[in-house]
Amino acid sequence: MNCVCIDVSKGKSMIAVMRPFGEVVISPFEIRHTTSELSELAKRLKSLDGETRVVMESTGNYHVPVAWLLQDAGLYVSVVNALLVHDYGNNSLRRAKTDKKDAVKLANYGLDHWLTLTRYVPEANTRLLLKNCYRQYQQYSKVHTMLKNNLISLLDAVFPEVNRLFSSPPRADGSEKWVDFVSAFWHCQCISRLTLKSFSAKYLKWCKKYGYKFSQEKALELHTKACSYIGVMPSNDTTKLLVQQTIVQLQATSAALASLKQEMQSLAASLPEYPVVMGMFGIGPILGPQLMAEIGDVRRFHSKKALVAFAGIDAPPYQSGQMDVRSRSISKRGSAALRRTLFLVMGVYLQNAPQDEPVYKFMDKKRSEGKPYRVYMMASANKFLRIYYASVTTYLNTLAQT
Repeated sequence: MNCVCIDVSKGKSMIAVMRPFGEVVISPFEIRHTTSELSELAKRLKSLDGETRVVMESTGNYHVPVAWLLQDAGLYVSVVNALLVHDYGNNSLRRAKTDKKDAVKLANYGLDHWLTLTRYVPEANTRLLLKNCYRQYQQYSKVHTMLKNNLISLLDAVFPEVNRLFSSPPRADGSEKWVDFVSAFWHCQCISRLTLKSFSAKYLKWCKKYGYKFSQEKALELHTKACSYIGVMPSNDTTKLLVQQTIVQLQATSAALASLKQEMQSLAASLPEYPVVMGMFGIGPILGPQLMAEIGDVRRFHSKKALVAFAGIDAPPYQSGQMDVRSRSISKRGSAALRRTLFLVMGVYLQNAPQDEPVYKFMDKKRSEGKPYRVYMMASANKFLRIYYASVTTYLNTLAQT
């Protein structure tokens, strides 16, 4: 048997081929991630005598094109978690690390775990797109929060607390009334220098332009507040530039988030498990696609315990000799994005308190036992995932039989 190890990095990989008892079939060599070199590698590996299996670590997105092309060429490819390989065969006190050593180490790992190497199955296009949309959504959300906080901080010096004068929720396109308002009235003096009648006329015109509801009471409130505030920064072109440039960036990010949210909903709706997932309590048009994006095809997990471990909310046993630790922390060795989504779902349960839902009953029981907040939230997330696994797996298996 031939164990082909591929130590993947950005744009290139180190290859080593070994057999049992340390026999080196092909010494470590480097290839680039081009179609021609990867195709040539696939031909070379398929020409080897005996059974051949390719082993590589899961390294973000770097390994995906390599694994996909070799799998498509008919080779047995296994992508293993980097944590499993990290401490394997660490029998030296020297901390030497090279790509060649890593390749040989991974090859030895593959030989020792030959029978348990699981075959790589590429994600379907829809699931892959959904996952990447969600990852981009997360990044834009961080930028959006930063830009919004930056704008509020800037407005504290020109129009304090103006964001608190509006309670309208964001629109479907991501726009918010208070942001649109300060784009036109970027300093409190833009209002205070006007009479109430003049401002009301301008405010009415602004509401019609942007499609917002006009209220004379709101116009009076805005005029009164603006006259009572003191703008620390002067009302000049530089201040206007600072405020409006920040608003432009915030509005662009809001529009991008709205587009990504809509695309995620569209992709999620095309997946077979969509009606089951959306029928679960606590799952809405935002959290549903996020959950489906991170879990993927639930059938890739051999059991509900495997799904819980993937989320990193399992509490592995810790026992040695006469010591048996009962109070254990979650492993946190799985998907951080999935844990975050689960925490948000549990927040919906906690806020709505559905008495007939099994997850909330379990949560309430743990809370009544005096468990800390994070303990009963993660324990409830664990139970939720088990229900998710059972419900979705049963539904998908039923569809497959029809």
